[in-house]
Amino acid sequence: MSDSSPLPPVRLHPEAELARDALSTPLLARAARLARWAGPDTRVDAGGGLVEEQLPAAAAVLGLSGDDAAAYASEAFRVAVDTGLVEIVDEDAGTVAVGADLALLTGGSPQDVLAVWLVALETVLADASVPDLDDLVDAMDAGGEIDLSTLDWDPEADAEFLDGVLGNLYLLTVSEDGPGDTPVPLPALAASMIVPSDMGEPTNDVLEQVSDAMMRLDDQFRLLEPVGLVEYHPVDEALMADVEAAEEAAAAVDDTDVSRYGMVRLTPLGLYGLRARLLEAGFESPAVGDLADKGADALLDGTATFPQAAAHAETVQWLAGREPLAAARELLAAARGLDAGAPLRRLRCQQALSLVGAEAEPALREVLDDPELGGLARVWLTEAGFSDVPPPSQDLVFWLTVDTLAAQLAAEGNSDELRALVEGLAAQHSGFFAAAWRVEHPATADVLEAMGRLHPDKKIAKEARKAAFKARSQQGG
Repeated sequence: MSDSSPLPPVRLHPEAELARDALSTPLLARAARLARWAGPDTRVDAGGGLVEEQLPAAAAVLGLSGDDAAAYASEAFRVAVDTGLVEIVDEDAGTVAVGADLALLTGGSPQDVLAVWLVALETVLADASVPDLDDLVDAMDAGGEIDLSTLDWDPEADAEFLDGVLGNLYLLTVSEDGPGDTPVPLPALAASMIVPSDMGEPTNDVLEQVSDAMMRLDDQFRLLEPVGLVEYHPVDEALMADVEAAEEAAAAVDDTDVSRYGMVRLTPLGLYGLRARLLEAGFESPAVGDLADKGADALLDGTATFPQAAAHAETVQWLAGREPLAAARELLAAARGLDAGAPLRRLRCQQALSLVGAEAEPALREVLDDPELGGLARVWLTEAGFSDVPPPSQDLVFWLTVDTLAAQLAAEGNSDELRALVEGLAAQHSGFFAAAWRVEHPATADVLEAMGRLHPDKKIAKEARKAAFKARSQQGG
């Protein structure tokens, strides 16, 4: 995943709701309970973990029993130390005290609670990239040092792989054409990291790698669920010992059996957490609502690359805090310009104005004679049902057509919708290209070249290319 371009905008739940979710996650709730339990007699080892002889008592406090009770208690106490809920007073003596951050869970702001949760998340993510404890013991030499070469473990590579998987899961969740809240099959997620995009039929070696990755991710998602990052339906235990079945799952999963191979989805809290990590790593990861308190110029520029639904949601929030007529005037002022981004700003402006009521009429009438906004204003007034809308000149019609096509080209590229629009224009106006190349719009040549690429009729495409050449010559290019 590249950090050079913005990620799709994410719709986050309110911070107060996310903070409540964080407090109710099993791991943070256990850590807080152990922080309140810890006292003068509590002892930790050299690594800051609860000493082994006190683990049964800690497990009992948490109401845990069974073979994994001590391990769960140990993990919760370590998270309590890492998050500042418990503070080590004397490392030599191994004594602890209540940490200052424990009070944040009950008396702090939602941001304070989420900050504590994010630290807990980092602790769990670090643990998820560590091999099984039994493997670590086997790799330990007589001197107590771990020989990583015997583990076939590259800590940095493993952490990067998990980050990549979570990044892909984030993208799938926030993309408009992705599954959204629908759980993602584990084989598909593993394959997204291993199978090359240009590979037709995966080789046996690749399928084996995907199978191995599935088993590793199954362990990791089991660890990540208690901290609230994901909801996870684990791999069917019967498949664990059946390597052939796992490799078949990696190749193709029958929809009726898809849940047997593991299903995962990010929680609302998980979306918040991964976005925070992406921002920390330098990615541009917008959230719907970020622009609500910004000016119209920031709204139009910021939503320029948003998918349609996200742009609509962002604009609704922006308009909610403004008086309609003033908002319309601000939007129109921000839509002016002859730079490369101006056509798309005007398209977003037009879409925003469609959400404003009749109170905006004076603002639109004020710009009827504006060469850049007059066409947009006429469209709005007509569609809103107002009378006495002056007809546009032919020059204005052609200018608005070029501006609209330039905006669509910037927003969607060579899409099917744009192709249909190009075909419709050429069919309705037999002399379109003869007049269009004369339009004094900075994007005229680019639009005509795009029409030449997109139109399926070779003769019409050739006309478009000729017109583009004339337009470029006229512009001195």
